[in-house]
Amino acid sequence: MSDEMKNTFVENEYGADQIQILEGLEAVRKRPGMYIGSTSAKGLHHLVYEIVDNSIDEALAGYCDTIEVTIHEDNSVTVKDNGRGIPVGINHKSGLPGIEVVFTILHAGGKFGGGGYKVSGGLHGVGASVVNALSEWLEVTIHQEGKLHHQRFERGHTVQPLTVIGETDHTGTEVTFLPDKEIFEETVFDYDTLKQRLREMAFLTKNVKIILIDERNPDEETGEPLKRTFHYEGGIKEYVQYLNKHKTPLYENIIYCEGQRNDVYVEVAMQHNDGYNEGTYSFVNNITTPEGGTHLTGFRNAITKTFNDYARTQKILKDNEASLTGDDIREGLTAIISIKISEPQFEGQTKQKLGNSEARGAVESVVSEQLTYFLEQNPAVAKTICEKAILAQRARDAARKARDLTRRKTALEGMSLPGKLADCSDKDPAKCEIYIVEGDSAGGSAKTARDRATQAILPLRGKILNVEKARADKILENAEIRAMITAFGTGIQDDFDISKLRYHKIIIMTDADVDGAHIATLMLTFLYRFMPELIKQGYVYLAQPPLYKIEKGKYVNYAYSDDELNKILIEIGRDGNNKIQRYKGLGEMDADQLWETTMDPERRILLKVVMDEDQASEIDVTFNTLMGDKVEPRREFIELNAKYVKNLDI
Repeated sequence: MSDEMKNTFVENEYGADQIQILEGLEAVRKRPGMYIGSTSAKGLHHLVYEIVDNSIDEALAGYCDTIEVTIHEDNSVTVKDNGRGIPVGINHKSGLPGIEVVFTILHAGGKFGGGGYKVSGGLHGVGASVVNALSEWLEVTIHQEGKLHHQRFERGHTVQPLTVIGETDHTGTEVTFLPDKEIFEETVFDYDTLKQRLREMAFLTKNVKIILIDERNPDEETGEPLKRTFHYEGGIKEYVQYLNKHKTPLYENIIYCEGQRNDVYVEVAMQHNDGYNEGTYSFVNNITTPEGGTHLTGFRNAITKTFNDYARTQKILKDNEASLTGDDIREGLTAIISIKISEPQFEGQTKQKLGNSEARGAVESVVSEQLTYFLEQNPAVAKTICEKAILAQRARDAARKARDLTRRKTALEGMSLPGKLADCSDKDPAKCEIYIVEGDSAGGSAKTARDRATQAILPLRGKILNVEKARADKILENAEIRAMITAFGTGIQDDFDISKLRYHKIIIMTDADVDGAHIATLMLTFLYRFMPELIKQGYVYLAQPPLYKIEKGKYVNYAYSDDELNKILIEIGRDGNNKIQRYKGLGEMDADQLWETTMDPERRILLKVVMDEDQASEIDVTFNTLMGDKVEPRREFIELNAKYVKNLDI
């Protein structure tokens, strides 16, 4: 951000009186989910993000360039920055020090009233007080005006008043808190989860250095606490490079657009690769917007119009040829849209979609102007992108015809469900489930074992196509994929309609070996790329067949892991009377065994497949690593994660 633009977003006066009080704090501990989404692991990690967001706000205002996050051995966390420090003077409306107002009164902060921050993220300023309310204890240390100030809170209440405890030669804020076990289902922070979010924050706030330290896990080589530093001078340009690191870019340079319109600061970076999936991620004041909104609409309008205008002008598209659609142009595109706006309006409580109309015009104007200039200055790159879009257009036409064949037809149209599908008799989707089963042998056992009223069986022959490496028209030629689409009834991509889903449980059931894991991954890749809403709404599951059957006399039990097997053997005794059967595949089980271990709703184990939309870009990187063309990143991933595999049957 240029100095001129930065000044637009900075208000120099930031004292205790700039903190506006909106309401009290009573409801947070009673209804924590209203403020942090949930009391699960996701809500737990949100506490860290809220405190870091405050430091990021200081960085956006131009006062902070280093943020350090430390996970301590007791799972408390310290967030330290070198910003101005939270005001310690008396807030005259409350009679309390500014720091106490921030941490004990809901909706109090420098983000309200326009006096402290012009641009800010976080939970609309409720972050610090909510974290305090949901912590067993929280301590704040402020470096300000040569003095070191300290205050302690417990479960949101002040237990030690603000006190000067020493002198200091710098400014900044240090917050340490321990999440409350009375509130959270889980209080152990996951290093990788924090790492991914902090890396994203660093990409979105160029030149800010974010350091993550984990005192619980010493480095294997040095014995020192695990430490990662995220610092990207190129900001979102480096973010696009990171997302494309396991892909093959079509051109070397990142297309970068930056500008300001109507007090909206716009930053866009993009680059096409030779793949077929779009990866566009949008942010407002560093908050991810998984459902997009007006800023994303402005971006898409701009690139669709600009590329069509260029293709027509340069005669790449003839006058009688159809215009390129946005989908054509965005095939293989990786893009980051990041805007800063003083009064963001989000649709719904989850902040997942931006509603400001001025954002659409601002993004559309900046991108149209600067993209047009880029294409004129880089004709070879422009031609490459247009030619890829034209190929995508042709494939889209072919895919549309193939999709028509897979759409679920009515009986009058004479198109029935796949012949190998053993459907269930109940027609209420909420009661119905479909097992996607590997192989005809297991499919046969499953058809015999099932509850015919509510359980449908669709056996697949072999491995389905890897959709990460193919265009939609080729994917829809695959018989196994067509069978799944027709059976589910929802259609795919633009034709997808969740209301037409015929089963509210889609259960992937494969052998408990390497091949089975690969088949399950191929199916998850297909669902993620073509029907992501099924995963988002919690309709996709993985069956967990047992690894062992243990018999001793009349005693029969099943073990789903080596650890469970050992526990059972300790319980019943290890001797020659045990007969232990290791299942190599589902086909080895007869119908009764398959029912009682894997299909009986009263006894089976199902793993629900969940997707954290806040980490969509990381999910994309993972799928591309595992299923993309490049072998070396996959090998590195396997080497890094092999130690976590408990059961490996090759």
